[in-house]
Amino acid sequence: MKQILYKLFEHQYLGRSEARDILQNIAQGKYSDAQIASLITVFLMRNISVEELCGFRDALLDMRIPVDLNEFSPIDIVGTGGDGKNTFNISTASCFVLAGAGYPVVKHGNYGATSVSGASNVMEQHGVKFTNDNDKLRRSMEQCNMAYLHAPLFNSAMKAVAPVRKALGVRTFFNMLGPLVNPVFPKYQLLGVYNLPLLRLYSYTYQQSDTQFAVVHSLDGYDEISLTTEFKVATSGNEKIYTPESLGFSRYQEADLYGGDTPEDAAKIFNNVLKNKATSAQRDVVIANSAFAIQVIESQKSIFECIDMAKESLESGKALQVLNKFVELNS
Repeated sequence: MKQILYKLFEHQYLGRSEARDILQNIAQGKYSDAQIASLITVFLMRNISVEELCGFRDALLDMRIPVDLNEFSPIDIVGTGGDGKNTFNISTASCFVLAGAGYPVVKHGNYGATSVSGASNVMEQHGVKFTNDNDKLRRSMEQCNMAYLHAPLFNSAMKAVAPVRKALGVRTFFNMLGPLVNPVFPKYQLLGVYNLPLLRLYSYTYQQSDTQFAVVHSLDGYDEISLTTEFKVATSGNEKIYTPESLGFSRYQEADLYGGDTPEDAAKIFNNVLKNKATSAQRDVVIANSAFAIQVIESQKSIFECIDMAKESLESGKALQVLNKFVELNS
């Protein structure tokens, strides 16, 4: 590792196979926490290259515990995290809205490393027990259109670096990798990123695969559609900038999306959203993200049709029914 760190400190880049080997060594416990932290720090000081990202991804996919749910043609809605905004669990709430609208969802998530509540935190607040049992995951999909994959159960490298990530408390290249290594290989994906270079990096990466995708970024730094400013959406076909007002939404303030100081606070907001008892800002931001996720699947539909479908799932109580059934099946 010493030679690798010297190379990186001299502003050199890793090759794809070199990056793959490094991450495999991390998973095998060959490096100390201090060495891993030093490696992570390099990628806080400069952008990761496509070759490095693909090499790290190759290693994680090689080591993953496979899950076979392809017959459902599912979608994953996920953010890279690391935007420093500490929002409530917008992507996770959107997953339940999509499941309530009839679309199969396989959510791949983890504990919050840079925020109070990641997807796994809010799941645990509901008593969910994580599993990598394929039969249990399939049953959940069949009965409520939703399965949850807690990332460390499916990849030893994610588990190995969890203490270091938590101790550092800043975004790392593992934030970037998480969306790319869902072991189900979902057919569809809506991904939120915290800056424009990442939007283009992911767009390029997705275009090398069969995934139908949209990558979103709010121009004030959110890794999701925040409705606090203009936001960009990139698909395989084009990039487009939207304003909240152009979609019939109000423009909100950063404080309106704050997730609270504890996982319990975030879970309360999450529940209020799915019970359709949240503030307008909390409700609308989930609807907006859900709508663009629906359009990834239903590309022939206008975004306004997709907004109506997301609203119907939430207002009819279908999203809440999915949550209740999901908790019943997975607790």
